[in-house]
Amino acid sequence: MTDQQSEKSLGSNLDHGWQGAFGDARLDAPTFHRNHAHILTVMNTHMPPGQSGHALEIGSGSGQHVIGFAEAYPNLTWHPSDPDTRNRTSIDAWRNATAAKSVTKALDIDVSTTDWALPSHAQLQVIVCINVLHIAPWSVTEGLLAGAGRHLAANTPLFIYGPFMRDGAHTAESNAQFDMSLQTRNPEWGIRDIGDIESLADTNALDLIEVAPMPANNCTLVFKRRA
Repeated sequence: MTDQQSEKSLGSNLDHGWQGAFGDARLDAPTFHRNHAHILTVMNTHMPPGQSGHALEIGSGSGQHVIGFAEAYPNLTWHPSDPDTRNRTSIDAWRNATAAKSVTKALDIDVSTTDWALPSHAQLQVIVCINVLHIAPWSVTEGLLAGAGRHLAANTPLFIYGPFMRDGAHTAESNAQFDMSLQTRNPEWGIRDIGDIESLADTNALDLIEVAPMPANNCTLVFKRRA
């Protein structure tokens, strides 16, 4: 099953995951188990060992990714975030269950706004955004890249994972079908084109430095904040 098929099977709870597997508020997102290791592999090529400072995940969903990131990069303070109350409850439940000391309480961030309500001292060393842009209005993509331009330190990365178009075309028939189902569900949703994202990134002092192919016809886009 592809990430897209799994997301479609979740109905209105896209990227929420399955509840009840652990007997508490933790959600278990099926896509996490398929894509986390692949995303970490890309991150490892762009993040120095022992990296310290603050890291932000936008749209943390179940919270499983940020727990894995904290294990891989224990010197970073990880700030998970999600605008959905149920997801924030799951994130905090995962934080408590794993005693993840370097993960903060989940933030309620509307990425499309200019005020992300981050701690005042938290200049960011990395931002990660997984499976968000295609299930959100274009204003979320605009807000993500503008916020990365504001909050990332110089020469630090933004990682965006998900399905993308290239030069106005889908990379697989399954993505084209998924895109149609998204737009049927909400006309403001849909798979974004890498070129459009890159153009928007450029206006926010971000350079696209890698498009890393991922399983299930997805990609990880790696941007770096200019010095």
